Amino acid sequence: ERLELPPFRAAIEAGVDSIMTAHIAVPALAPPDLPATLSPAILTDLLRNELGFKGLVVTDALEMGGIAKGFSGAEAAVRALEAGADCLLMPADPDLALRAVVAAVENGRLTRRRIQESVVAILSAKERVGLERKRLVDLEAIGDVVDSPEASERAQEIAGRAVTLVRNGGDLIPLAAPERACYVVMVENRYSSEGQVFVQEIRKRAPRAAVASLDASMSGDALEEAIRGLAACQSYIVAAFAAVSAYRGSVGMAGELPRAVETLVASGQPVALVALGNPYLLRSFPGVTAYLATFSNVPPSERAAVEALFGEIDIRGHLPVSIPGLANYGEGIQVRATRAVQAANPAR
Repeated sequence: ERLELPPFRAAIEAGVDSIMTAHIAVPALAPPDLPATLSPAILTDLLRNELGFKGLVVTDALEMGGIAKGFSGAEAAVRALEAGADCLLMPADPDLALRAVVAAVENGRLTRRRIQESVVAILSAKERVGLERKRLVDLEAIGDVVDSPEASERAQEIAGRAVTLVRNGGDLIPLAAPERACYVVMVENRYSSEGQVFVQEIRKRAPRAAVASLDASMSGDALEEAIRGLAACQSYIVAAFAAVSAYRGSVGMAGELPRAVETLVASGQPVALVALGNPYLLRSFPGVTAYLATFSNVPPSERAAVEALFGEIDIRGHLPVSIPGLANYGEGIQVRATRAVQAANPAR
């Protein structure tokens, strides 16, 4: 009531059109072996009846491990509808799911009225956005809507306010001498666009600083060679693009990247770890000097991380989660901006 539900109450009050379910255990509301996606107590009793949500309920991907490891595709599809979902997202076998739903209606497990309720909800949603009048999107006009200057400015503001400083040994952040720091960007895929904005923003501000981009496909030897190339560093800034993988069932960075971080920590120089995405990354590297979390890996968050490192924005975030054994819910070191925002930043 105090932590998890207030955002949903606020969203529903604001008229949100759709809510997605999660394949998580909520023992206070449903049996611990029943994912929330398949729980009538959560989707109908709580979301529909208690919170008063009238919009579309969409499941998260039904092919994910939280569902697929405990339920067949057919059973999961039927149970999700029984629980109160309207849309079944990404079943592993859509034809099997469809046949299972039809069979459940024919044998009486699901009523036709239950199906019709969701059909009406889906058609009503389509009508609200005008799909009966205009089915196709003008591709040339997309940028005018989703990438307007006003939207970009608002996104940057939100990203900046989210930045949270969890640890700051030696007052490492903001950086006192950013030109003498070495910046290491770690991504899982060498073809990913993640980290590009971070690197661009660093080079605008500290063009002579050493910057290295590493990815999970690199061998241990290649990573060691790249790290050896970062000479005379007064500190290391590691921008880690690590996410919680629902498919892989793990948290952290892949390949030899974790060992590369440990090598930097063992160098004796201060290491600031910037978690772009997964806020729990500190658990894997408790020895870092400073820890900054953005809770997102989108470009505005990359830019906000650099602004925070360079002291261009106030750091005022508070942890929305706990990091067991390392940080408590609500913690966050508050730091005032020390530098003027550079004109080179187009979002400012």
